[in-house]
Amino acid sequence: MWTQESLGQLIREKMQDYLFVVVSNREPYSHIFNKGRVECHRGIGGVASALDPVMQVCHGTWVAQASGDADYKVVDKMGRVKVPPEKPFYTLKRVWLSKEEENGYYFGFSNEALWPLCHMAFQRPVFRKNDWEYYKIVNEKFSKAILDEIGDRKAFVWIQDYQLCLLPKFLKERAPNQLIIAHFWHIPWLGYESFRICPQKKEILEGLLASDLLGFHLRYHCDNFVDTVDREIESKIDRERFSIIRAEHETIIRPYPISVDFEGIHSTASLEEVEKIRQLFVQEFDLSGRRVLLGIDRLDYTKGIPERLKAIDFMFNQYPELKEKVVFLQIGQPTRLHIPIYKSLNDEINTLVEEINWKYSTRDWKPVIFSRHYVSLKEAEALYRLADVCIVSSLHDGMNLVAKEYISSCPDEKGMLVLSQFAGAAKELTDAVLVNPFDLEQFSKSIVSALIMPEEDRRKRMDKMKEIVRQNNIFRWAGKILSELLKLEFKE
Repeated sequence: MWTQESLGQLIREKMQDYLFVVVSNREPYSHIFNKGRVECHRGIGGVASALDPVMQVCHGTWVAQASGDADYKVVDKMGRVKVPPEKPFYTLKRVWLSKEEENGYYFGFSNEALWPLCHMAFQRPVFRKNDWEYYKIVNEKFSKAILDEIGDRKAFVWIQDYQLCLLPKFLKERAPNQLIIAHFWHIPWLGYESFRICPQKKEILEGLLASDLLGFHLRYHCDNFVDTVDREIESKIDRERFSIIRAEHETIIRPYPISVDFEGIHSTASLEEVEKIRQLFVQEFDLSGRRVLLGIDRLDYTKGIPERLKAIDFMFNQYPELKEKVVFLQIGQPTRLHIPIYKSLNDEINTLVEEINWKYSTRDWKPVIFSRHYVSLKEAEALYRLADVCIVSSLHDGMNLVAKEYISSCPDEKGMLVLSQFAGAAKELTDAVLVNPFDLEQFSKSIVSALIMPEEDRRKRMDKMKEIVRQNNIFRWAGKILSELLKLEFKE
């Protein structure tokens, strides 16, 4: 089994002569002002939670966009700061974007074009020429920041996600012999019929094919990508090696289901500090004596939060005996509020929460508690430990690490996962209560079945899922990718 120690040994033995660089849009730690003081927050989202423990082993450099209003206060003249703050293990190098660059590259092309294009959430993508121009500018800015950091050394560069499609090509054009590049695509890759509507499809494919290794969560996504290339780009596809050769450059395509640090999360969740936080949440939300249904999500339209609320409404209507006994606690972390669809989503969620609470509330009980705020990892673990059922109802998701964090945190004596069949995690976590979030009645009945599941059945299911996450942990994910990279050779 891959562990933090075995990954560290691989890096020490095989990679010590090379620089290791991770690149992502979102930074793993941000610094913000709070009442005149600078605080450091760990980033939200799957990339930060997955890769931070890996980087703490690798001791490399993480290049990412600066996002905190106090980020500039803590960096050196090269834009670097050591993280995590309490025990620094690696270097975070920040890339500074103007408001125009962030608006066009991130809010525009990344999240109004590529994000809806790749998710079956029935949101039409918007393609603006100006956004694309900023997307190219920012990808090039990232390439310059990376090459400034690398200098004349040889390096393994591991790029994350859809915001940086063009980066592999920019890097290989400038330093063809110094770099071995992996790119991991964290969201789904749809079939050719969907992707072909993108006006910049050729440039995106050419950018990704400059990578030496291209990873997706599922074999299905790999197949979709290869099919897209086959129908759009002149290239040679080697079905035996599962690789694509273009202009004498080979890109290996592989599935790598991402995961979490099971042992780290499991041990931290058992700490007395986390138990105290759990008790504070019980008091804050008046949860004592109640069964708790939990959702923790970024407020994104792909996460199926309105569908979840409608299922809760249906549940209380069809199962009135659950009134005053069950509470649904939704923690929502706001995101991308500059984009109109996200503002509309917030309004829809507010309306649904108000309607459900007006319909069913009593003097001493509210069926839905909706809290918008950032939660730290320990706070998330405390919430997981108080939940009888965690609901992950993504309409479409590459993997979804909330599901795996919940399983890692959950105490042995309680807990069950209700999981959308459209999340990548459903391919591994088959003992969860799987739901179709578009089927309101089935969704609602599945929540109830998770609540009333016999103890022996629940334990067997959770034990199986815990063992899957324990074995297929984040260090196995990273170790398999790095092992594949180490088979490749630097060009002379």
